[in-house]
Amino acid sequence: MAGVNKVILVGNLGKDPEVKHLESGSVVANLTLATTEAYKDKNGQRVENTEWHDLELWDGQAKIAEQYLKKGSQIYVEGKIKTDTWQDEQGNNRKKVRIRVLSFTMLGSRSSGESGGMNDSGSNYKQAEGKPAMASSSAPSMDEEMDDLPF
Repeated sequence: MAGVNKVILVGNLGKDPEVKHLESGSVVANLTLATTEAYKDKNGQRVENTEWHDLELWDGQAKIAEQYLKKGSQIYVEGKIKTDTWQDEQGNNRKKVRIRVLSFTMLGSRSSGESGGMNDSGSNYKQAEGKPAMASSSAPSMDEEMDDLPF
């Protein structure tokens, strides 16, 4: 039986994207995403728990991230967990878990003075295997949705 490796996150960027342009022509962006959940403990006190996630975006998505994302941006992410293991210079086994982003949506509204990019409903960016990221700036119209119905 095949397994499923899927991650869905909604959170805020902890810093501006770190973007690298590789000699091969590929572009990679690394981001840190904070997800926070809040609950009340047994004493009725509000408790917040924040988890930090390392995200990796490639090529078209990385270029979009470089242009439009910044510290504090809220995004919705779909991806998969990737784990790197290696030995450091001292011979210690090291491990890093990251999220390989397959698609993301910028949430919230455009800040004043920002041009292009997203609208109030957010913008979607998906990475197809071996193809550049495709952008869709709004949801399909009602007529377009009707055409896709199987009945």
